[in-house]
Amino acid sequence: MKHYVISRLLQLIPILLGITFLTFAMMQLTSDDAVDILYQQSGSVSEEVKAAKRAELGLDQPFVIQYGRWLAGVVTGDMGRSFISGKLVFETFVEKLPATVELMIVSIALTIFIATPLGIISAVNQNRIVDYIIRIMTFIGNSMPNFFAGLLLIYFLALKLNLLPIMGSDWRAVIMPALTLTISMGAKYTRQIRAVVLEELEKPYVMGARSRGVDESTILIKSVLRSALIMIITLLALSMGSLLGGTAIVETIFMWDGVGKLAVDAILTRDYPLIQAYVVWMAIIHVVINLLADLLYHYLDPRVRELER
Repeated sequence: MKHYVISRLLQLIPILLGITFLTFAMMQLTSDDAVDILYQQSGSVSEEVKAAKRAELGLDQPFVIQYGRWLAGVVTGDMGRSFISGKLVFETFVEKLPATVELMIVSIALTIFIATPLGIISAVNQNRIVDYIIRIMTFIGNSMPNFFAGLLLIYFLALKLNLLPIMGSDWRAVIMPALTLTISMGAKYTRQIRAVVLEELEKPYVMGARSRGVDESTILIKSVLRSALIMIITLLALSMGSLLGGTAIVETIFMWDGVGKLAVDAILTRDYPLIQAYVVWMAIIHVVINLLADLLYHYLDPRVRELER
């Protein structure tokens, strides 16, 4: 297990090098840069002033030198400063991270709270009216883009019913962006949980438990749901990876000041150090969370331990 963890972490190095290099190269293809954006609203600024600013930021250097300089800084723990605000990139990123973590926790909690019982109810009542209703709801939720779901929630919950704020700093402000994410995630979770529960209900150990007179709820909770945990962990790993990376569209719609909105703003202003920091963060969290999910598989499922022997 120790060698497995080390090998997975070592795999992160070429992944980071490849992703950051490609991202840096793609950013050079744009027709403007951070200096153009910075002086865009200043009216007529001479090219000499722009050239001096590019020299100050190092944007006058060839692409390979810029990337090498950035990479050397990252290796020594210096991610540079924002081209626009002048603040340290690491500090800026850390400031935005708590909002994204809060949104992730609320979204996943709502998703599990809603999807788990719905998936079980749908499976137990297979091909009945309740099952059809839940499946139709999940089909709609799975097909609906996040931006459209967010606009619908704003229209009904904020504008029409005046129940929730569109944005703000109090605890209620997180509910609508979290609900927006829950609609799509909950639909996927419900369908997957239904499929796994249906598969488990057809297995011999369930039939044996029924023949011995074991209560149906006991079978579902202690046996079937435990077997479904592997799939739920997989979904959680994927969801946490994307949510910790910040859901850019949702955070932008609701002006939620998290990592996703930071990335969108950095792309619009061509703030290369912030964009690179976001790319590094996304790569790291996906590798680490998938590694943690694999370790949980090993702990929860004895079949995985048998295969590793």
